[in-house]
Amino acid sequence: MEIGRKLNGRYKITGTVGGGGMAHVYLAHDLILDRDVAVKVLRYDFRDDQDTIRRFKREALAATELVHPNIVSVYDIGEEDNNQYIVMEYVKGMDLKKYIHANFPIPYQKVTNIMDQVLSAVAAAHHSRIIHRDLKPQNILIDESGVAKITDFGIAVALSQTSITQTNSLLGSVHYLSPEQARGGMATNQSDIYSLGIILYELLTGHVPFDGESAVSIALKHFQETVPSVKSYDQRIPQALENVVLKATAKEVADRYKTVYEMQHDLATALSVERRDELKYSPASMMETTKILEPIPLGAASSKEVETAKEKKSSKSKQLENNEKLTKVKNKKTKKKKALLVLLGLFLLSIVVFFLIANSAPKDVSVPDITDMTENEATKFLSENKLILGEISEEANSDVKEGNIIKSDPKAGLSVKENTLINVVVSSGKKTVEFLDYTGESYEEVEAELNKQDFTIERKDESSDTVEPGLIISQNINENEEVIPEDTTVTFTVSTGKAGFEMRDLSGYSEKGVKDYVADNGFNVTITKEYSNEVADGQVISQEPATGTILYVGADISVVISQGPEDIPLKTVKETIQISYEELEEDLPESTNESNGEQLIPNSVTIYMEDQEHKLGTVFQQFEISEDTEIELTFILQEGEKGRYKVVRDGETIQEEEVSP
Repeated sequence: MEIGRKLNGRYKITGTVGGGGMAHVYLAHDLILDRDVAVKVLRYDFRDDQDTIRRFKREALAATELVHPNIVSVYDIGEEDNNQYIVMEYVKGMDLKKYIHANFPIPYQKVTNIMDQVLSAVAAAHHSRIIHRDLKPQNILIDESGVAKITDFGIAVALSQTSITQTNSLLGSVHYLSPEQARGGMATNQSDIYSLGIILYELLTGHVPFDGESAVSIALKHFQETVPSVKSYDQRIPQALENVVLKATAKEVADRYKTVYEMQHDLATALSVERRDELKYSPASMMETTKILEPIPLGAASSKEVETAKEKKSSKSKQLENNEKLTKVKNKKTKKKKALLVLLGLFLLSIVVFFLIANSAPKDVSVPDITDMTENEATKFLSENKLILGEISEEANSDVKEGNIIKSDPKAGLSVKENTLINVVVSSGKKTVEFLDYTGESYEEVEAELNKQDFTIERKDESSDTVEPGLIISQNINENEEVIPEDTTVTFTVSTGKAGFEMRDLSGYSEKGVKDYVADNGFNVTITKEYSNEVADGQVISQEPATGTILYVGADISVVISQGPEDIPLKTVKETIQISYEELEEDLPESTNESNGEQLIPNSVTIYMEDQEHKLGTVFQQFEISEDTEIELTFILQEGEKGRYKVVRDGETIQEEEVSP
């Protein structure tokens, strides 16, 4: 995107910040609120992918619900020229990855402080049922005051669900990927906890626990290998602090912290003296041993049978001696056979009962997708899948029709037992809000706030003697009235200040006319007078302010009135000039020459002069001279004015001078 471009006529792009798997981030300036913001713009290769665009918008809207000092705020969401964009808080600083490289080794107290801020933010997100899915140092920003802020909440899911592979993005995230995500399973709150454990590991050691030549090899290590001990890197690390890493990064979800709050509480005391002798944490699943089941003893009956056989043999050898004893032995053998048959029957019966119980136990079924269904439709559909509709709660939603299901718990796709209760959230329709009283507040700030909530804003200007310009005088919606933002048009009456008047053009006004004008409008006037050769005496020469300026009651204006041309006294200046005679010879008739000799020819002299009474182009005097001649010229001049004269002799200018008073 070009530098200098304006998105929505409001956000002027001033530079680039960075980029990720699905978007580019630019630095921009909000021209309305006069502040720097970060603008995340969806990449060109995703602009035709409607699923990605829909997820991009949905996840961005979810992020706007997260208000926390350690979460980057989302200000605005929009689209222009097929550019999907999100306007976010601009954090001046660096991401945690760069912070680790620049400041490692980091004091343990600082490590726990950073992690506490991050955990607090993730806990708030989990409370709002939002899983980050892509926690890594690159998504954690550290501002110049040391405050940690998490960005890209929920945006990662859009990338993970698209069919386009982003190798660089995966390579950047796979170092912090939980084992269940690496296996292709769904992310849970405890998946975020695993990523937080890897981030803590990197803060303590300066590097990630698993690395490899490919993203696949790293992912395999996450669910095959135990995270290396941080104490093997730095023996000074307290065992209690290492235990936080070990428990957060346990391979089995059951061995990890159940909640982020639990991890945050454990980390808070990891540096305390009371826990210095703590034993190393061992996951319960790693301590279980394999149990060997003993076979069911059936030898007792067989040994009795052998004994009976021996007795039979013995009885046969002694049959002749004691017939009565033989009879007793035969009776005893018959009883033992019956007992054996009873035992065998009981054994077979137990096997049958076991299979009956096994077959009658609830089977695993997959939770079907019941979003956008009515309660009756969902009840029937769940029953067909051997599941039961559970608790029903309501939630406002602009995208799902009122009465239809927004989401289920457990979510669609999860495996549960038959007859499990499926709780649902039903749409109560579009979200309503209580409208506030904005009178007396800045219109521009209120407009920006309500635009985020999808209100339509209209402005009506009105003058006011009591409300400052730019503040809201009144609104067309009552305070505490329940409204649906996207269906509501708000009209604000905004003060333009005191009622004003356009300054009139006073050219040609007399002094009296000026005084009447200012009196009618409640102005104050200052009148000065100046000489003017162009404006008639008594009329306005100039005014201040200029014509068209908006003025209010009590405004000060100034007017200059002409006194006509200034009377300047005349002075008489005398100038004496010398005119030299130039001799010219002319041949006379022979009789003349012989009698009188040569004769002189006179010079013709013309004088021009310029003063208050004469113009230089008009002849002042004309005469002839036959010898050098001195004359005096009299000039009539004003103060500061100069006179001029010119002497022409026989058609040739011999003098031309200026004369000053």
